Amino acid sequence: MLIGYFIIISIVGFILMGIDKKRSQKGQWRVPEIRFWTIGLLGGGIGLYMGMKTYHHKTKHKTFTIGMPVVILINLLCYGYAVYVLK
Repeated sequence: MLIGYFIIISIVGFILMGIDKKRSQKGQWRVPEIRFWTIGLLGGGIGLYMGMKTYHHKTKHKTFTIGMPVVILINLLCYGYAVYVLK
């Protein structure tokens, strides 16, 4: 069940990154960056990072290019803790 959660939240992050890229190209309302960070910290870091690379979005922001891999590491550590320690 936990793996399913991480997959779903990552898909949400990936889609949200694509939506924000389209909106930025059209000059429309943008997704607040805090929403990306929240999704990342809730386990969607991999999806957000894949979205960054796929859509070439937020790649000039050092906070994202450095911060998102750190968030992914935190996600993996939390997942490992939940699976192996909490059993």
